[in-house]
Amino acid sequence: MPSRAPGRAPSGTDNFANLFRDPLLLVAEITARELSRRGFDDLRPALLTVATHVRADGSRITELAERCGLTKATVVRTVDELERLGYAGRAPDPQDGRAKLVTMTARGLEAERVGREVIEEMRAAWADAMEPGELDELERLL
Repeated sequence: MPSRAPGRAPSGTDNFANLFRDPLLLVAEITARELSRRGFDDLRPALLTVATHVRADGSRITELAERCGLTKATVVRTVDELERLGYAGRAPDPQDGRAKLVTMTARGLEAERVGREVIEEMRAAWADAMEPGELDELERLL
């Protein structure tokens, strides 16, 4: 099984880790492209990497950095951009008045809804391309 989509540069060797990573990168790319086509043309995959980890009740920068596997400084810059674009905001953390929580705005929540719709469409396309029950089994195994 190739580790890349047609027309994409190879990501490296066809090893076990790449068989997991490459589809994830492709899903992120397709999701960003579809979000752009559906009215969210300022959301890049790098922004989605952080935005997808914001909990419904808000997340601290340190938590986002840990969940994304990024540095705190990178997450701060990304959240700053998400905030500038109107997708996220910051609110006081009710558990610690000194801390801030990153929260999604109405626009951010709408982008999340559309992104989930895009992912469900991808899943349906995979299900159509596979034998009945195979995708359910793949999801169960993962």
